[in-house]
Amino acid sequence: MCIGLLGGSFDPAHEGHAHITREALKRFGLDEVWWLVSPGNPLKSRGPAPLEQRIRRARKVMQHPKVQVTDLEERLGTRYTFATLAEIMSHYPGVRFIWLMGADNLATFHRWENWQEIMELVPVAVMARPGQRISARLSPAARYFRRFKLRSREAMRIAQAPPPAWVFVNVPMSDMSSTSIRARGDWRSG
Repeated sequence: MCIGLLGGSFDPAHEGHAHITREALKRFGLDEVWWLVSPGNPLKSRGPAPLEQRIRRARKVMQHPKVQVTDLEERLGTRYTFATLAEIMSHYPGVRFIWLMGADNLATFHRWENWQEIMELVPVAVMARPGQRISARLSPAARYFRRFKLRSREAMRIAQAPPPAWVFVNVPMSDMSSTSIRARGDWRSG
């Protein structure tokens, strides 16, 4: 079994998240995708809306038989992606996991705690985001792991590639973002 993991604060979850999840299921031949709704983002100074509220919204936005919206990070007591991945992998031996991210995350991936170890622990699948193609491809993480990059036409191989391995794919894009939704006032914590 191969499961894609899409982590984030999902503050709030929106159709853009659902869109890249459906694309990931198709492009990478995944059996499932798990949304890891995090208790908080260590790189953001402002805390997100309450976890229960974000999970409720995420489940409304992402209704697909192959997608689970989870609070695994909260239940595992982890705060950083590397620790979360290590814990999940220890709880599910024999399951192959792939980390899913948007190109905007790859552009700043080098600021994540243990980012190199994440790349060495699981294959990573990166999906294009509006305005982030070049910055992602020129990012410190992309340059550091350049020799482990699969061609986009090899995307279906990412599920079986031994880490470090990563792929960047262009997908039909949505410019929707949680930041813009919060800025418009369409999402209120409470």
